[in-house]
Amino acid sequence: MRQWLLQKITREQLGHFLDKHRTEAKTLEVGASSRPSLTQFPNQIASDISFHPQIDVQYDAHRMPFIDEQFDCVLAIEVLEHCHTPQQVIDECYRMLKPNGTLILTTRFIFPLHDAPHDYFRFTKYGLRHLCRAFSQVTIEEEAKTVTTMGVLYQRLAYQVDWKLPFTKIMLLLIAKILPHLQTTVAKEYGDIRKDVTEENIMASGYYLVARK
Repeated sequence: MRQWLLQKITREQLGHFLDKHRTEAKTLEVGASSRPSLTQFPNQIASDISFHPQIDVQYDAHRMPFIDEQFDCVLAIEVLEHCHTPQQVIDECYRMLKPNGTLILTTRFIFPLHDAPHDYFRFTKYGLRHLCRAFSQVTIEEEAKTVTTMGVLYQRLAYQVDWKLPFTKIMLLLIAKILPHLQTTVAKEYGDIRKDVTEENIMASGYYLVARK
């Protein structure tokens, strides 16, 4: 029961996403730290701005020490929001990819501060498309739909806040588990308060992006 209550809502979905794009092609994982994607991307060079015993190279993603068109795939999982100049990082990923190479990226949209103070940006799907405008093809999917995202936020409140009332954390975790089941009650969403523009998933917790050079 305790394990079910504490399990992150989106963790399983991220695993499915990475499984779908697994490859044995030459891959650079940016911000790899403990190399969490090694199973899906076994032929990888792992890098991070901070030293970790598991990584191969330590460097800043804004200026990567690799020649042009060296990798078939660049992987950046939950990295972009921690970069002070995200366009520069995207441009570096593009530079290092071979023709027809693939950038696989996940990042945050509706989400609390995390890994502070190195947490700089949140991205809409439109902002991500703009950052990746040099790529020939970009596909983006939401990590969590609107009501499910509310569950993600309740879960983070339980994780990241100390509460005066001892039962508050358990209540938040229970609400977080219930909310995803209410996603089917949504009839329509809009991109503005006047309801002039229909939109989908206006409160995604984050996005999964695949861009082809």
